Amino acid sequence: MAHKVWGGRYLTNEETETFLRESKTARICTMNDDGTIHAAPVWYGYEKGEIIIITPDHSRKARNVKRNRNVTILIDIEQPAKGVLLYGTAELESNFDLESITIAIGQRYMSKEEAKENWQTLAPPTAKWLKITIKPDKMTSFSY
Repeated sequence: MAHKVWGGRYLTNEETETFLRESKTARICTMNDDGTIHAAPVWYGYEKGEIIIITPDHSRKARNVKRNRNVTILIDIEQPAKGVLLYGTAELESNFDLESITIAIGQRYMSKEEAKENWQTLAPPTAKWLKITIKPDKMTSFSY
């Protein structure tokens, strides 16, 4: 996927892939019904060029994506300043293996054992959850 440069240096395709696999927090931006932007930090998974997020069905981001599937994702770090900005379309899925997705995402932030122990705390079975998969249409990167 081609990158546009804001200034400074852009990340190569290989650097972008590594950055997306290794970074910890994404910010998903969705459109509120009044036209304002809702930005929320989220833990995420990265698979086959797609960003994967799980969220409660009643969350603002879930409600916004149900109404408008266009989203922006910012994944960045401060020192040294670098990041990737993705513009894409979100797909919602309510029928998925919540345990395996939660553990897979959790392993980015803790050991596999801790992720297995904590998955029910992060995603209690009584809650209704959605899997949001973002397929990037455009991407830009920066590195200062």
